[in-house]
Amino acid sequence: MSGILRPSRRRVKADPERRKLYLIVRLAANLGLRGFFTYFSFFVGSVGAALQALQLPVGLHLLPILILRRGPPSAIIGHLRASARQLKSDRRSGRRHLGPGGERMKNARRTDRSLDRRRFLKGAAAGAAGAAMLAAEPTSASAPPPEPKRPSALPPTEAALARETQAVQRTPAVESYIVENPASDQMVDVLRALDLEYCASNPGSSFEGLQESIVNYGDNRMPEFLTCLHEESAVAMAHGYAKIEGKPMMALLHGTVGLQHGAMAIYNAYADRVPVYIVVGLDNDGPVAAHNALDMAAMVRDFVKWDHQPESLDQFGRSAVRAYTLATTPPMAPVLLVLDARLQKAPLEGAPAVPTLSAPRFPAADSASVKEIARLLVAANSPRINAGQVARTQEGIDLLVELAELLQAPVNGVTNRLNFPSRHPLAGTGTGLGDLVLNLEPTGRGGAPGMANGTTITISASELLVTSNYNVRGGARRGDIVVAADAQATLPALIEEVRRQVTDDRKRHFEERGQRYALTHARRRQREVADARHGWDATPVSLARVAAELWPLIRDHEDDWSFVSPQRFLGSWPGKLWNMTRSHHFIGNHGAGGMGYGAPAAVGAALANRKYGRISINIQGDGDLNYAPGVLWTAAHHQIPLLTIVANNRAYHQELMFMQQQCAARNRGVDRARIGTTIEDPNIDYTQMAKAYGLYAEGPIANPNDLGPALRRAVDRVKAGEPALLDVLTQPRG
Repeated sequence: MSGILRPSRRRVKADPERRKLYLIVRLAANLGLRGFFTYFSFFVGSVGAALQALQLPVGLHLLPILILRRGPPSAIIGHLRASARQLKSDRRSGRRHLGPGGERMKNARRTDRSLDRRRFLKGAAAGAAGAAMLAAEPTSASAPPPEPKRPSALPPTEAALARETQAVQRTPAVESYIVENPASDQMVDVLRALDLEYCASNPGSSFEGLQESIVNYGDNRMPEFLTCLHEESAVAMAHGYAKIEGKPMMALLHGTVGLQHGAMAIYNAYADRVPVYIVVGLDNDGPVAAHNALDMAAMVRDFVKWDHQPESLDQFGRSAVRAYTLATTPPMAPVLLVLDARLQKAPLEGAPAVPTLSAPRFPAADSASVKEIARLLVAANSPRINAGQVARTQEGIDLLVELAELLQAPVNGVTNRLNFPSRHPLAGTGTGLGDLVLNLEPTGRGGAPGMANGTTITISASELLVTSNYNVRGGARRGDIVVAADAQATLPALIEEVRRQVTDDRKRHFEERGQRYALTHARRRQREVADARHGWDATPVSLARVAAELWPLIRDHEDDWSFVSPQRFLGSWPGKLWNMTRSHHFIGNHGAGGMGYGAPAAVGAALANRKYGRISINIQGDGDLNYAPGVLWTAAHHQIPLLTIVANNRAYHQELMFMQQQCAARNRGVDRARIGTTIEDPNIDYTQMAKAYGLYAEGPIANPNDLGPALRRAVDRVKAGEPALLDVLTQPRG
């Protein structure tokens, strides 16, 4: 107490009245509640000061003096009722109250409501004055009048009391604090017009205006605000969502720090040619200057398709629509809008129109190029089709099947996403060396497997996106003929031209080679099933057994299933053992190969699958999960059904193998290759991690005979609408 209410000793000694007050305050502080009735004067003053410091409506902090001055209980009760009615009315209208100490600064956040020394002493002084007046009044009509005493402080005059108790006159500063129609409400209308269903975000002060409008004005629908525990998770969720839904999802980031956290996920989406709608808040009035920048988007400009910082509400509407259109026009990629907090919180002026969104036109190859490519395909003796990211939708898969069957050409198309049915007789790389390869949106290095010195044709929308720094096109051979166009949009015209040019003689030749490829495919399937039996009863569990045990539990699900994780580190066993025919059966890999993609992208894809009732499966590497495990809480909090199987080999095993290779190449032995490449000592308990985030979880499962029953229990949970996780100790690689 002495550190809070200790006025200047010199001032106390010089002023006897101040010293009396000081002694009363110190005495009351020492007595606490026990001295309540004895030292009523101090109590009255303290209550007044506290009410004043809490910034209640003008008049309430004067109640102690009113009690002393007005006398009759009816008057006191009347004043209390009037103040209560005023307070209730103001709260209903959404107004904020100002205390008598002055105006509250516009848009300032007040979190500290503690009593400062000056206001406390001022209230105590008023209480002491009132107490002296009470002591001077007789307690009954028959009691003799006491001898007049000099009050310790002069009571307020009638004029001063009238000024303090008169009705609150709202100042222009108060009215400007209450924004009835903020601009961010209009922003929500624009976002809704773009059909943005969800907004994934880790909350931040730079976009609090927009967030408030989303949850209140927009009733937290279209978009719905999804709480993430890391910005990388927010962007990666949008990445996975777009792969299923075929349209962008919004990720809302906070300033420079949030954008840098999300940068890895933005880069993955850029390399994967997936549209993500990113909005970053900018608050130059915020408490941390380092969260702002003159050119916020500069740090990711090399790997977003377009960015803009609108300076007005009208400009925001036009920029928002343009960003969406560019993101969804091939080559698809993330886009970025920087949104100033001042613009979000400004009052809405007039009735600005919500811009109309028109569907983008996809660029197809010109007719001359289509005819030339068709001529070369028909004339080739052993053509191959290398499908990288051609099939954005099920229509793309169906068109590619039609072209392959027309030519009886093998298709390598289950690597980066599902472009071709996994069990189709033409699925694979064929036999022998090809004399022509047709690259459709290629992503790999060096063209199709089995190529010698034949002709290479490339159709890719990536040619339309100039990248001066980052090599996200994969280093694939550009080809002898390169067409800058969207491959899926070009397929209908190419199919018709091939059909027109095929003669009966060429058709017989096509049928003969198709039979050879079908036989090759059948033999490969038999070999893969036989390979899956190797190590069937081994401990730790083989990845082939994980895929094989899971397949019967999902293949007959009435609402279908969706494999929402990469399979590059799983030996591609799901692609080998499962019958993948639909575009949502496999959404592909993580673009740039950045770690931390797996779990968040799987949650985003599962979110999109939820409305269709599909079972979403994520076979998740343990190393990748540790980059962004908090997304498990997001899945539990928002009830996103997803089966996560942690392929727990307790290592970054690819790097472990690289280290072993280097050790052997230098003739130093491989004993120390585990240093820095394993996740052991202690072993991470992913079951407890998942339970801490609110998921159903089992494990670690080391006995392969325990795997099947555990999978059935977990699948039942997911079918019931819950996320579930199994921790399975697995062999190092597939």
